[in-house]
Amino acid sequence: MSNATYPVVRKRKTLKEFIVSKRLHRNWQLYLMLIPVVAFFAVFCYGPMYGVTLAFKDYKVLKGIMGSPWADPWYKYFQQFFDSPYFFRVLGNTIYLSLLSLALGFPLPIVLALSLNEVRSVKYKKFVQNVTYAPHFLSVLVLVGIIKSFTNSDYGIVNVMIRNMGGEPYNWMQKASLFRGLYVGSGIWQNIGWDSIIYIAALAGIDPALHEAAMIDGANRMQRIWHINIPGIAPTMITLLILNSGHIMNVGFEKVFLMQNDLNLSVSDVISTYSYRIGLESAQFSLSTAIGLFNSLINCILLVIVNTVSRKIGETSLW
Repeated sequence: MSNATYPVVRKRKTLKEFIVSKRLHRNWQLYLMLIPVVAFFAVFCYGPMYGVTLAFKDYKVLKGIMGSPWADPWYKYFQQFFDSPYFFRVLGNTIYLSLLSLALGFPLPIVLALSLNEVRSVKYKKFVQNVTYAPHFLSVLVLVGIIKSFTNSDYGIVNVMIRNMGGEPYNWMQKASLFRGLYVGSGIWQNIGWDSIIYIAALAGIDPALHEAAMIDGANRMQRIWHINIPGIAPTMITLLILNSGHIMNVGFEKVFLMQNDLNLSVSDVISTYSYRIGLESAQFSLSTAIGLFNSLINCILLVIVNTVSRKIGETSLW
């Protein structure tokens, strides 16, 4: 029997494998820093997603999620939500508040950014920016506390002014007709300055030569804003509009819940607050999960539709 040895044949790396290995070797520190970020999303975002199975199970606390039996039929809790007498109320309030906030809150930061871009005084521009940015850093609890203090029927500054002008003071928070105005208006006041930052940055990237050429051709300020500034930030506007459309059904729970009371419940009850009452107060966890899953699916569908329309009409889209 021969004792001859044969050389080991090593498999040669493909070009793609070689490039990947070189990139990993060259940037291993960056990939190492990425591990905590990936772990965070895996543990706190993707890990808990197994809990959506509650929407398709007759959940029993003692048996746990995996031990609980499957609902029969599988859409049992979705049907229960659709047949609820509160379904159209919470769905309508959610859509109305979101669309109203989007219709009024989306264009105003653009207007503010365009206005600040035309200001020549650096000190005045910084002053306005600081004043408009500051409310963004208020917590929701503090913001709602300010609203309640200002509109209090006894000592609120708004009612004091009404009383001094000979009017009759009243508690604004207890009037259903005023809830939407207070909710949307306070949201605009809090976020208009912060939301304008990205548009200001986009305006700073516009080539000044375009304005110089337009001024030579006799274009006034409004014409330059309309034909240069707005088209220059249009891709940013479309991208943010697409992202905002994916949150139409996500009306902020904390703010609505803090402003909510029995007198304005007819217009302030949204999907998130209804799900909270069903899940935590009534302990109907499967139904609450089904409501949340329905809400997320609608958001996802809206995001895909708006992105598809944007891609077909223009050249800007998320994918």
